[in-house]
Order: sequence, then structure tokens, then C-alpha cells
Amino acid sequence: MKRHYHFVGIGGIGMGALASLLLAKGKIVSGSDLKENQVTEKLKAQGARIFVGHDARHMEGADVVIYTSAVQEHNPELAAAKARHVPVLQRAVLLAELMKSHTGITVAGAHGKTTTTSMIAGLLMKAGLNPTVAIGGIVNGSACHAQLGGGEYFVAEVDESDGSFLHFAPKVSVITNIDYEHLDYYHNWENILSAYRAFIHKTTPDGLVLVRGDDERLMRLVEESGRSFKTFGFLPRHNITARNIQFDHFHSRFECVIDGKSRGEVQLVIPGRHNVANALACIGTGLTLSIDFDVIRESLKEFQGVQRRFQVKGKIDNIWVIHDYAHHPTEIEATLQTAQVVKRSGPGMEGERRLIAVFQPHRYSRLQALMDEFARSLTTADYLIVTDVYAASEKPIEGISAETLCDKIREKTEKPVFYVKKENVVDDLLSAVHPGDFVMTLGAGDISSMTDHFVSALKESVEKKSKVKLEGIKV
Repeated sequence: MKRHYHFVGIGGIGMGALASLLLAKGKIVSGSDLKENQVTEKLKAQGARIFVGHDARHMEGADVVIYTSAVQEHNPELAAAKARHVPVLQRAVLLAELMKSHTGITVAGAHGKTTTTSMIAGLLMKAGLNPTVAIGGIVNGSACHAQLGGGEYFVAEVDESDGSFLHFAPKVSVITNIDYEHLDYYHNWENILSAYRAFIHKTTPDGLVLVRGDDERLMRLVEESGRSFKTFGFLPRHNITARNIQFDHFHSRFECVIDGKSRGEVQLVIPGRHNVANALACIGTGLTLSIDFDVIRESLKEFQGVQRRFQVKGKIDNIWVIHDYAHHPTEIEATLQTAQVVKRSGPGMEGERRLIAVFQPHRYSRLQALMDEFARSLTTADYLIVTDVYAASEKPIEGISAETLCDKIREKTEKPVFYVKKENVVDDLLSAVHPGDFVMTLGAGDISSMTDHFVSALKESVEKKSKVKLEGIKV
């Protein structure tokens, strides 16, 4: 009899990846979420039964109920499973269990996990290694975030936000960086470092840890771990490094140097110094698996990026609209710096262009802990709109708001800074933009759909103006 897995919150990208793997294994899968999305549509096509909303009846017949830390204890499906003594498993526990029959390759870190995991997964596919894959994002051009492969390797993005990455025991651990993040769970630096220390020790004794070599905290942890490690980064002493880095519009190129020896040029069709670092991590992983460097080079050149990571949403009337998931000051700074470079280069980018940023803070606790850092990172924009905090189930914190952030930003810059209520963002942005502007929306909440609404409204506005002009022409 087939085992039945029920997912509470199946529309989440990580939950959807795991559900997809189980469906590919021939399991019965059902799940619920507050609304349908791209993930649930794909799962339905694979044979999953999807429920909208949460109700105890949805999990009837399930042998196992899967949840994440985002699911509240009082969720009716989770509560019903516990009351009926149906086994409940955290998503990471089941994913780690599936990995045990493979050689595990995990990617952890505060920033760059999804892109790096996607690069590595694409490389292993290109090399014919047929990996099993679970990614926390959807790769452009493939609509893929999970694959059940028949090969030896299992590539997975693992989540440090709730400590669940400690369930894994990979042979190859890639750690992109460590940052002051997920403070609702960790509370302080000591706990963050303790978790990463434990994660490094979870790497198998015969395995390898690949780490960002210019992250001093990370380097201290790996040097004291006793595990074999290699470094990637931008300094000559790193095992895998880049020099002669160049950016042209949305493209990047660099000379790759391995242990002091040049291996030639690597090209990317995605922009940003942070993506060069992600590519170096992928190169290090490929070389660890003895993949030919030319295959690595070709794979990276073909990599199209990941949805919600510097994703072009449209170009209307010479106005570029781009969305990025960036929701931490480090990510925001990297993304806006990249945007400033892109808007000044490439065909059609001549002349004075404004970088207009629209930021939706994600979680009150994060905004409270990093208020000054957010303010500093957002000054890179030429014109800034900050909208209401996306609570992500948190309760408001007194004195912590989008308005408070705007006040902090104004202390650091004389550039235009506006607080705009969420329901007014599209209209206010329409009034603000003009041809030549580069619009960048930032955040991990529902600002992505807000961006889509803006693109539609901008198209409609431009079409109306064109129609008026045509009607005004007398023959």
C-alpha cells in the first residue's frame, strides 16, 4: 500500500520541492495552503491533491503529516494529526532521511543559497551525473526546483533559519557566508555561530567543506573544526578565486584562478559580484567531484538565474522593472549596487537614469534588530519608496515601522525617501516614473505580486498615452 504524505503549507517553495520528490517516488501526496500558486499548480499536474485553506478534514487518511517552523502549533491540520497520533515530521527531517541513500551535497549560508544550489544542480545535470535535487527557488528557463535522479548525488539547499540544517550529514558542505540574521530564532551572534559550528561538524569525516574565504567568522569555525576545507572568494590566497572581473549590462565575466593557476575566462548571463562568488562556490564543488573544467564553464554560461533574484519583470517605455527577493541589508546593498552598474551599461542604457527602489520590510523583528543597517543599505537608491512591513505572522513591535525606517534613512541621505501605504504603491510609482528609469522592487513578502500589478498598470498607462497621441494626429 502506498504511503500517504500530507503537507501543511504545501505551496512553500521548499515544501513543494519535497512533495515533488515524493510524487516522483510514487507516493500519495496531499497538501493545503492559504492560496494556490505556481508551486501548487505544478504539484497538481504531478498528481497531488491540493486544498485551499486549512481544515482538519484535509489530512484524513494521511500516514505522515509534514510541516515547517512557519506552521503555527494551533494549525487545525497539525493539531488533528497530533491528536490522532499520526506521525508529524519537520520538512528538513524527511529531506535529510531521503538524502541518506545518496552522497549529499548541501548549500547553507545567510545569502546566495538558492542561486548557488541551482548552479550546482545544473552543473551536475550538465555533467550527466543525474542528481536528485531540492532547491528553495525556481530556476529560470526550466520551472524546476526539484528532480528525482537516478545518480549518486543529492543536491539540496538547507535552511539555517530554524536550525533545521543540523539534520543533514553531507559529504560536501558549501557555506556561502554567515550573517546576523534570523534573530527571531537565534537571538544573538553566539547562537548563530554555535549552529554553524555544529553544521560543519555534521559534514562526514571524509568529506569537504567549501567556504567563503573572506568571511572571518566562518573561517575561524572551519579552521578549528578538523574537517578538510577549501576556500572561495576574491583574495589571491583563496583556493578558488576570480580576477579581472567585468560587468556588461546583465552579464558578468571573470578570470578563474584555481590554487594560483589561471583556468581562463568564465562567463555568466547574470549580473553582480555576489553572483561571481556564487559561481566560484559552484566551480569548487564541480572540481571536488572531478568534473571537467570546460563542462563547468559551459554550465555556468548557460545558467539563466532564479526567479525573484534580479528577475526582469518588464521593460515598458524604456522603463526597466526588476524584482529581487533581497530582504536583509547585506542582500539589499549587493542588489542595489548591481542595479547601479547595470543601469549604466549595455545597449539602451545611455544617459542619466534614476534607480528607483521600492522596499517592503520583512518581519518586525528583523527590522528592529537591523534598523541602522537597513537605512544605510537603502541609500544606494536614487529615489526610494518604503511600504508597510510584511509581518510573516509576527505581531507588530511598538516604534518599529516603515515610517521609522524612512526617518532613519533621511538622516543618512538627502535623496528622495517616501513612505507609501501598500495599497497606494502602484499608483504612486506610476506617478513617479518616467522613461529611462530603472525600477527595483525588494523584499521577501508579497511585493513580487505588487510588482506584477505595477507592470500591468504601466503597460496600460503607456498604451493609453499612445492612443491619445495617435488620436491627436490629424491626417
